[in-house]
Amino acid sequence: MHSLFSVILLTVHMMLALALIGVVLLQRSEGGMGGLGGGGMSGFMTTRGSANLLTKTTRWLAGIFMATSLVLAWIAAHDHVAKPIITPEIPPVEAPAPPAPDQTGGAAGSGAPATGTGSATETQPATGTAPATGTTPSAPAVPTSQ
Repeated sequence: MHSLFSVILLTVHMMLALALIGVVLLQRSEGGMGGLGGGGMSGFMTTRGSANLLTKTTRWLAGIFMATSLVLAWIAAHDHVAKPIITPEIPPVEAPAPPAPDQTGGAAGSGAPATGTGSATETQPATGTAPATGTTPSAPAVPTSQ
């Protein structure tokens, strides 16, 4: 609902802006821009009557323009409500249980379960250990310097 209303209101706001620009440019210049605008309405109304009409029109257009600006700002502020970073009552996420060692030759506490085939296409857990090759070492390997 807000999107259709805001599109219509934004269109009206743009028309008001263009009308306000036009009315301001039609007013008689009292210096400033060197006579830009004004003077072309000598046959339409008297100078005093056109000044009063243009002044009143400018006031009304400026007032409506400000009102539509405030409404558009309010819509924009309430359509994009920030979501809280910390949300209460979120259940904790449990980590998946580590797989049980294989009963066909895997020792308890070995880094990866022994698969028996040693093929490279099998999936291994991302624990940072080398894939099992079918035999499980009886003791941890000591790193050697190269």
